[in-house]
Amino acid sequence: MLVELNFKQRNATILATVLVGLGLSAIVISNPVLCVIFLGLTAFLITENRITHVYSVMATLPRDVTAATRFLKIQYLLYKFEWQKYTVPRVFQTFLQQNPEKDGFIMESKKLTFQDIEDFSNKIASYFKSKGFKREDSIALLMETRPEYSCIWMGLSKIGVVTALINSNLRKETLLHSIKAAKCKAIIFGAELSSALKEVLGDEDIKNLELYQFTDDQQREGVGFVTLDGATDIVPELKTHKATDLTKDIAEGRPKDKMVYIYTSGTTGMPKAAVITHLRYMFMAVAVHKMVGIREDDIIYNPLPLYHTAGGILGAGNVFLHGNTMVLRKKFSATNFWTDCIKYKCTVAQYIGELCRYLLSTPTKPEDTKHSIRLMFGNGLRPQIWSQFTSRFNIDEIGELYGSTEGNSNLVNVDNQVGAIGFIPVWGEKIYPVMLIRCDEDTGEPIRDSHGHCVKCKPGEPGVFIGKINPKRAVNAFSGYADKSATEKKLIRNVFQDGDVYFNSGDILVKDILGYFYFKDRMGDTFRWRGENVATSEVEAIITNVVGLEDCVVYGVDIPHVEGKAGMAGIVDPDRKVDMVQLSAGIRGSLPAYAQPLFIRLLTEMPKTATFKLKKRDLQVEGFDITKVKDPIYYLNKDGIYREMTQSQFDDIQSGKARL
Repeated sequence: MLVELNFKQRNATILATVLVGLGLSAIVISNPVLCVIFLGLTAFLITENRITHVYSVMATLPRDVTAATRFLKIQYLLYKFEWQKYTVPRVFQTFLQQNPEKDGFIMESKKLTFQDIEDFSNKIASYFKSKGFKREDSIALLMETRPEYSCIWMGLSKIGVVTALINSNLRKETLLHSIKAAKCKAIIFGAELSSALKEVLGDEDIKNLELYQFTDDQQREGVGFVTLDGATDIVPELKTHKATDLTKDIAEGRPKDKMVYIYTSGTTGMPKAAVITHLRYMFMAVAVHKMVGIREDDIIYNPLPLYHTAGGILGAGNVFLHGNTMVLRKKFSATNFWTDCIKYKCTVAQYIGELCRYLLSTPTKPEDTKHSIRLMFGNGLRPQIWSQFTSRFNIDEIGELYGSTEGNSNLVNVDNQVGAIGFIPVWGEKIYPVMLIRCDEDTGEPIRDSHGHCVKCKPGEPGVFIGKINPKRAVNAFSGYADKSATEKKLIRNVFQDGDVYFNSGDILVKDILGYFYFKDRMGDTFRWRGENVATSEVEAIITNVVGLEDCVVYGVDIPHVEGKAGMAGIVDPDRKVDMVQLSAGIRGSLPAYAQPLFIRLLTEMPKTATFKLKKRDLQVEGFDITKVKDPIYYLNKDGIYREMTQSQFDDIQSGKARL
């Protein structure tokens, strides 16, 4: 996928440059000074590979002009918001004043207009203020997608309360950890998740938290409706609560105030609470809106969960900061995706890589091209299916994004370059200081020169992606995590000069001569599966507790035709005593579906280095190939039980026929 000048192109370009130089020299031969200048310019271009640089600049000029124009608009808006001391609620009020009856969030038959959003969020703010919550307090939000979801945290932000957006798939230890990590004083939870919350309420550290249950009308009318013991049913209370004037509270907010915590998995094993300030939220939402070319009259289809950055910031941010209408869906459905887009007249849709693969796997139908979607934006669209996807579904534009919730190293593909996750102009590194540095493939540690500084990668050379931290600029800032020690682990110091600090993305990328970046691999003890980051140490702990074995290692393995890496666990069991039924039940009861290993390998011994470090990379390379690996490999069947993999199952996975 890398763009390179081949031998003929290079020679042709050099020859053309020489001829132009000679021709111009001939024209001005009567002026020896100009003749020398033109000949000197020609010599300058063809030495030291400068012709490649000139070619790169000229070839990417239209792309770079477009990107630069959009980037300047982003900078202007962010400067304006910061200078005027705007927060997210304050920006939203400008669109409210323009068109209060415009639809903001739509989900099935329910709609919230801009005025509805404002009124509901004001009630949330006023209600919790009356309960004694104050600026910088934290409240956990554990709820599945519904139109009110984003309105709840926006309401809390009006009084300065920080909302921890908890992944609704979490259970037991990870759920408990997420609540504790944000030092929450209360929990707002959807009635649909009351049983999951009940499992952890006996813990000493959270048993005294205030509980507020949100039950919608459909749930209230259902069979067996109950309010969790000790919880306040907040919906009827909000209906009778009279909102107080919040003008002063909103005016006290500042762009760099904490607004929400969004959780991201890291090498520590448990979810980390990434700090999202108002300014950080505005930067991410504004940058994506402007860079991929979303218009204010676009209706956006968002089937992604709202506790994640993709759905909750890059998606919902278009409503709050740009006045768009957004159509939500509780859970993604490949069958209903295009039907929904047609029904609600959507013009833009969000995706993650797996979503695109699922859509491609559905039978061809007329709705595939009867929609009005002109642009889809997201991350993880694999190069192998990119062209097939856009062709089958008649999508004119793809806005492929790269970045992390907490990171300052972000990229975007604005010109449909197949497979690229974004680009930096060949002249733009000083303006936007992100780059690749050489690293050890096994450890991920940066390789340093004799002076102790890092080494930049050349085009075509894989390296870890880093971004210079500048707290004075929203584009380059890094707010870190609620856990300060976790923040420090993401920093690289003294990179190119003593005292500088860079954010370490942990991702291995490759850049070509035109400035396009391509994803290669993810370092560390996490892997991405079904759009979620999976912390290997968390899965290892669960498996070890279930089977009581000494050694267990979890890692991600590549599967043909599939986005991300599937989980695989290597368990030391030389006597083959492990009870697979018991292990299956333990994993199902403790881990969300995306974190459950797809494969189990029973090892006679654990491969280790001389310093007793697990040789995880060797196991990753061997993968689940039953034709080469002598150890028994078990596969997670549809009934949730691990059984020894058959040749037929292996063949289906390799060919892409298996529905994983």
